[in-house]
Amino acid sequence: MSATEGVRARARQEITEAIKGEARRQLAEEGGAKLSLRAVARELGMASSAVYRYFPSRDDLLTALIIDAYDSLGAAAEGAESEVAAASDATALSRWIAVCEAVRGWALTHPHEYALIYGTPVPGYRAPRTTVPAAARVGLLLIGIARDAHRGPAGLSRTPLPEGLRPEAVRMTADLAPDLPPEAVVALVAAWSELFGLIGFEVFGQFHQVVEDRAAFFRHAAARLAHEVGIAFPGAAPDA
Repeated sequence: MSATEGVRARARQEITEAIKGEARRQLAEEGGAKLSLRAVARELGMASSAVYRYFPSRDDLLTALIIDAYDSLGAAAEGAESEVAAASDATALSRWIAVCEAVRGWALTHPHEYALIYGTPVPGYRAPRTTVPAAARVGLLLIGIARDAHRGPAGLSRTPLPEGLRPEAVRMTADLAPDLPPEAVVALVAAWSELFGLIGFEVFGQFHQVVEDRAAFFRHAAARLAHEVGIAFPGAAPDA
């Protein structure tokens, strides 16, 4: 790349980030449904035609914001897990709780971005498959923790599945984690959805006048989710 090309690439990146930054500001004030490329261009002092060279449509801009949000969330969770895992006394449970608490912390710090990816869908917008790798980062991290526990000396405890659910459990296992028992995969999918439900209740104010010490409540709830997956509480023995 020539020096001129490098300058152009940096300038394009700076403008792209400026557009996304203004879009995030508008998301916080108006919500995703009212996001407008024309409004972004106006606030930045750009011609609408210039913004369209960076993002051909509102949906393209939304997709970029969604991927950024998922990646930021995933990086926070991965960083927290990596830090805990490096400790000599790390356990699957401590790693699991670290991930859950990092997700909660990110959501409370970035409530509008959390709402974009886990709140009310934006009318008329359908996320493309390009969002999937970023969206999967937290889920894959939790699966990895469960996989390590499964391979460890204690293994994973298992709650028997209803026979009517077993075909679906087998299908999910083949898609998500073929090396884990179907019982664990079903519990992981439930725990993943329950985790974001817990956080959503807090972010969107549903715990008002219900839960006061929310950090302690969340930590206990996260540990219970791990237990449901089969990562036993300290001192608990796996099922036979």
